Amino acid sequence: MLIHPQFEPVAIAIGPLAVHWYGLMYVAAFAAFILLGRRRIRTQPESRWSAEELDDLLLWGVLGVVLGGRLGQILFYEPDYYFSHPAEIIAVWKGGMAFHGGLIGVLIALAWHARKYQRKFLEVGDFVAPLVPLGLMFGRIGNFINGELWGRAADPALPWAMVFPQVDDLPRHPSQLYQAGLEGLLFFILLWWYSSRRHPVGAVSGAFLIGYGVFRSLGEFFRSPDAGIFGQSYVVSMGQWLSLPMILIGIWLLWRAHKQAAPPLP
Repeated sequence: MLIHPQFEPVAIAIGPLAVHWYGLMYVAAFAAFILLGRRRIRTQPESRWSAEELDDLLLWGVLGVVLGGRLGQILFYEPDYYFSHPAEIIAVWKGGMAFHGGLIGVLIALAWHARKYQRKFLEVGDFVAPLVPLGLMFGRIGNFINGELWGRAADPALPWAMVFPQVDDLPRHPSQLYQAGLEGLLFFILLWWYSSRRHPVGAVSGAFLIGYGVFRSLGEFFRSPDAGIFGQSYVVSMGQWLSLPMILIGIWLLWRAHKQAAPPLP
């Protein structure tokens, strides 16, 4: 069996200043967003996006991710802990960022951006969606480095079963890496390919919601479930409950986009 390396959380320390690996993963995620976004601007000039507009969106998107992700962790997963330890609320370098809360924060940022630049909300969503999964991959790698969100108990014969010493001596699935591969790398490849073709407005946003919801739900079968506001469940986890409305809304967006784009019947 493998043993989790128990990484030192601080990557660089200069005097009292410390840069954590978890924070560097977020920097990598935002860098990927910018690089992929600028590539999309060059290859899809019909989108009428500029590098300056992309940079402006990133600024507000970062705030949405951080504030929304933290609030999501507090409200959806650990309200009792954080309300009992309010000083921990700002300790984001220790981890504890909920994707679904971050998504809500990003949606608010997208709505503000759409209004500022007089674009359709779903038009902005279609442009942004393919830029997100690689960032999710880096986030999951950050979870692995932090040794958090470990997996469920695994068969000791599984070649990559891993013991997380900070938890117990049981071999477990390295579910953070599963999720990095599923909702990160694989999802990026599929969504980038899908979005490289012309689709009606809202279709790519719908595909993102469906894809993330499905891949997240699959990953949850290997991840030790969080307690969440509904209590801990190995049948339907909190992450799966939160992913269900994403899938349903995504299906509706895809149906709506293609229905509106279909030519009227003679």
